[in-house]
Amino acid sequence: MYTQGLNTHETQGTSPVDTEREARFQARIDADEKIEPNDWMPAAYRRTLVRQISQHAHSEIVGMLPEGNWITRAPTLRRKAALLAKVQDEGGHGLYLYAAAETLDVTREELVEQLLTGKAKYSSIFNYPTLTWADIGAIGWLVDGAAIMNQIPLCRCSFGPYARAMIRICKEESFHQRQGYEIISTLARGTPEQKAMAQDALDRWWWPSLMMFGPSDKESQHSDTSMRWKIKRFSNDDLRQKFIDATVPQGHALGLVFPDAQLKWNEETKNFDFGPIDWEEFRQVVSGNGPCSRDRMRTRRKAHAEGAWVREAALAHAARRRSREAAAKLAAE
Repeated sequence: MYTQGLNTHETQGTSPVDTEREARFQARIDADEKIEPNDWMPAAYRRTLVRQISQHAHSEIVGMLPEGNWITRAPTLRRKAALLAKVQDEGGHGLYLYAAAETLDVTREELVEQLLTGKAKYSSIFNYPTLTWADIGAIGWLVDGAAIMNQIPLCRCSFGPYARAMIRICKEESFHQRQGYEIISTLARGTPEQKAMAQDALDRWWWPSLMMFGPSDKESQHSDTSMRWKIKRFSNDDLRQKFIDATVPQGHALGLVFPDAQLKWNEETKNFDFGPIDWEEFRQVVSGNGPCSRDRMRTRRKAHAEGAWVREAALAHAARRRSREAAAKLAAE
């Protein structure tokens, strides 16, 4: 869902470049072969994948927080059950992605530690507050919609474990997007107060959703390399434009107004033109200065600390099980 980590500066490795191996590796990429964990790969390819997959996993886990905030306040039992299932899905997505990252010789404990200490980033979108029930609809419609636009090409990512994880994730995210649009649709077609709530959510979530695709291509640090390695299949700007072109008609169908005075259909390009994005806001939020940045990390650290006993119990159970199996094997001999 979330490739903003590709826009950070890369530290160059000190190992000598093996040009022959890299040429064979690139030939496999160009032939659309999948790279598997035991295959040789450039160190920079591995680092890029660890950074992207771990950020994606962190985003799924932190992304549970703004929606989980509304589970107890959902307007009906049906809405509560659907939201609870969605939040559980997001937790599962994080686990798939951590497992994919672990195939790259990094442990889950390392990745979680990087998140909790602030060394690793997650998607900027989850540092905004969910003020009303309409925000839950906006997250599904806009945030998950943007995520799907980014994630469907990842099903063809050159790294096998990531691509395979994304197939299931995209199926579930597609349902989440439809669920969110149905919430917004119900509100937009309801009372004037409900439609105003839907409009307010669109006003607040539209621009942050566009920021999810990351900076413009000319400012992206790793976009070219990631596309050459087929980790990414489309540029940030192309994906953002596809999202706008798909989403604007959906909002217009509900009588909603997008918060962009420059938004208009361009008959020549067959795309919607749109106004400038406030990239300074994006940089501030990514740097940890978003409206809810500190609260999100405080909540994650608290949950991690309170869950220590569960991790310890699971490890103790696994150790006892291995001990019993070893004893049974020894007795059988």
